[in-house]
Amino acid sequence: MIRVMLVDDEQAARERLRQMLGPIPGVEIAGEAADGEQAIERIVELRPDLVLLDIQMPGCTGLEVAACLPTPRPKIIFCTAFDQYAVDAFELHAVDYLLKPVNRVRLARSIERVCQGDGLDAGGEVERILAALRTRNTRLLARSGDGYRVVPQSEVVHFFSDAGLTKLSTRDRAYLLDPTLNDLEQRLDPALFFRISRAAIVNLDCVTEVLPLVGGVAEVVLNTGVRLEVSRRRVKDLLQRLAGEDSGKEAC
Repeated sequence: MIRVMLVDDEQAARERLRQMLGPIPGVEIAGEAADGEQAIERIVELRPDLVLLDIQMPGCTGLEVAACLPTPRPKIIFCTAFDQYAVDAFELHAVDYLLKPVNRVRLARSIERVCQGDGLDAGGEVERILAALRTRNTRLLARSGDGYRVVPQSEVVHFFSDAGLTKLSTRDRAYLLDPTLNDLEQRLDPALFFRISRAAIVNLDCVTEVLPLVGGVAEVVLNTGVRLEVSRRRVKDLLQRLAGEDSGKEAC
């Protein structure tokens, strides 16, 4: 039995997918979501095996939802009415890609591939998506109370790991994140963010000072007043990155 979640901002589209999945043996509908924030919340909660994921949705795109999912990730089939995304999907060899209106035979074939474990390696495929997202102004889904808030990368001052939890800090407050720092390091824009230690990643535009300390380590001072330690092996790289920073980047 394969558990499937349907994510689309149009109820009619979700109902059509339900009807087409009904006759396929071994498929169970685990749940639905109508936008990106709800999608990641329900995926984390229900842990489906497969997500049929719309790309163009309010709040954040399906690509950004996929990038925010913690590991182990479900397998993903993108469904969209906008064929301009198809070129990126096929160039990435990322996941299966169904153009709306979804064809019943095409959907059944995709589900069969998933059930056979053929060609849809969620981990590796999503990593290819993350690589593509690095060149875009992507957003993050941060937990806020019982829901999620969409946070543009440009608003992030730093990320840090605390007691096994990943936290995102803006100028105003801190949020919890599902991805680990290792996951974030792979998906963040490397021109904007730098990992200064095992416990922290900083927005380079928010660094105001780098203070050398005894033992070859250093301390960065952020424009919020926060001070974070830079590990010895990362000090030189940090200074080089700051020296070569693009002056045209938007200030934090």
